[in-house]
Amino acid sequence: MPLNTIEWIEGKVKIIDQTKLPHKLKYIYCEDVESLREAISLLRVRGAPALGIAGALGVLLGTQNFQTKNYPEFKSKMDKVIAYLNSSRPTAVNLSWGLERMLKCAEKNKNKSIDTIKKLLKKEALQIIEEDKKCNRLIGQNGASIINNGDTILTHCNAGALATADYGTALGIIYRAREEGKKIRVYADETRPLLQGARLTTWELMQQGIETILICDDMAGEVMREKKINKVLVGADRVSANGDVANKIGTYTLAVLSKENKIPFYVACPISTIDFSLPTGEKIPIEERDSSEVREFGGERTAPLKVKVYNPAFDITPAKFITGIITEKGICKSPYEKTLKELIQ
Repeated sequence: MPLNTIEWIEGKVKIIDQTKLPHKLKYIYCEDVESLREAISLLRVRGAPALGIAGALGVLLGTQNFQTKNYPEFKSKMDKVIAYLNSSRPTAVNLSWGLERMLKCAEKNKNKSIDTIKKLLKKEALQIIEEDKKCNRLIGQNGASIINNGDTILTHCNAGALATADYGTALGIIYRAREEGKKIRVYADETRPLLQGARLTTWELMQQGIETILICDDMAGEVMREKKINKVLVGADRVSANGDVANKIGTYTLAVLSKENKIPFYVACPISTIDFSLPTGEKIPIEERDSSEVREFGGERTAPLKVKVYNPAFDITPAKFITGIITEKGICKSPYEKTLKELIQ
């Protein structure tokens, strides 16, 4: 740890193909915007911070070879690239955040030569990567304060190195606590239908020698009832101004179960994941994915071919179920409308 989940290498975007894990650690190179958008859509690269980086690097891919000395033409090309990438996954706000940041960089320097703008865009994208690395470490440092020696933590989906440029948000906290000498055990939900918990989180944790126990998603309530865990720690794809959280489907269920069983429920995310333009989680767009993800498993059909399927990729956890939101600037607690705003100020 850390893994180089996503990088800019000689004019290409190098990513770990997460659809191949845990069987194979395979890197692929996206040479154009189309292949990168496909990688995002097919979850070859995923996780809110990593998607912000993918958006920034996607702008480089789409504009690096565009020949013009005219800024309006360059901006027109850039706008098309941004719209194309932004349409790939609607829920994770970091994707649009990374794209918007690149657009602001170009606009700020629009009176300079196109060659200079391209160089500044590359500098901005690489800066986003470096900032994410520092952000991960700060989230880990802040979050480790809530972890006690001997804790057993339940997590959902993957919010580790594979979702960021460094060692993760929720898992980054676990890694930092481990570095501080704390003994930790982790229960990982499998995270149906695409098994990011089973395939990715368990792989990451076991690489680090952390005791890991895999459970089916519908076992979480029983694990809590048996008092096998004492904290829940998850990531986030978007947080509204009032502290409602959009995260991988199944997170809301865990939050309700945690409340019933009096178990602290924490969310870890960077400030860039907080969308202050949305007052509540009701306004967060929820991506619905292909029905084949539910009808099939491991390439084999497990349900009638024509059965109707509802497959939202995310759900909304109301702020009232969240004990704290851990960011690079500190830990927020209710009332989130006030504490989240104070954090960025």
